[in-house]
Amino acid sequence: MDPLPVVLFIQGGAWMEANRKLNLTDFLVRHGFATVSIDHRLSQQARFPAQIRDVKAAVRWVRANAAHYGFDPARVGVWGISSGGHLAALLGTAAGVTDWEDADDAPGVSSAVRAVVDLSGPTDFLQMGGFHDQPDAPEAQLLGGPIQSRVDQVRQANPISYIRGNEPPFLILHGDQDDIVPIGQSELLYQALKAAGNDVTFVPLVGEGHFFSEAGLAQIRHLILTFFRRCLA
Repeated sequence: MDPLPVVLFIQGGAWMEANRKLNLTDFLVRHGFATVSIDHRLSQQARFPAQIRDVKAAVRWVRANAAHYGFDPARVGVWGISSGGHLAALLGTAAGVTDWEDADDAPGVSSAVRAVVDLSGPTDFLQMGGFHDQPDAPEAQLLGGPIQSRVDQVRQANPISYIRGNEPPFLILHGDQDDIVPIGQSELLYQALKAAGNDVTFVPLVGEGHFFSEAGLAQIRHLILTFFRRCLA
């Protein structure tokens, strides 16, 4: 059997909780993709950038062990939801940040991916507003204190900070009624990627919030499958 394209899945949970067994990628498996659900350290365990370091390490591990599992190391994509969407976007734009990679972790193996799906992910914490500005907000816990006093860390955690114009294709999806992560966060990322000349598609999910209806999930599955077929298969 030919090696399969592989999609890494990053669950949401405000960087504070995650259930690796909650994998929404079964529909991709039915259409010829391999999928891998990955963990990262939570904000109670370690501050940023530990989370993106773990995600990068997962990509490198998957690529280094591709032959054993029947994966194609040249066709690796990532899909993340909410906080996982933030990490997926950061993985897509910060492939060149080698400071976030351990030298003894699959040396010489790239953490770059060929396609990114960001579903309802935060981008610029300082532009989210509401409860996100509180000193105990998830973003504050991720960075180790109120975001207003950690502007440099907010910039470091922002996927837009690393856009150079050679990013992989992006599919950005966001409910237009999302009252947890404002849709404006995805609009910021879309505009920055587009301005740099990247291949990027942004689809507002009409009538959907941060948690999706069955109809919304059906639309999401269709869009993601079409995207990964174009970029990986």
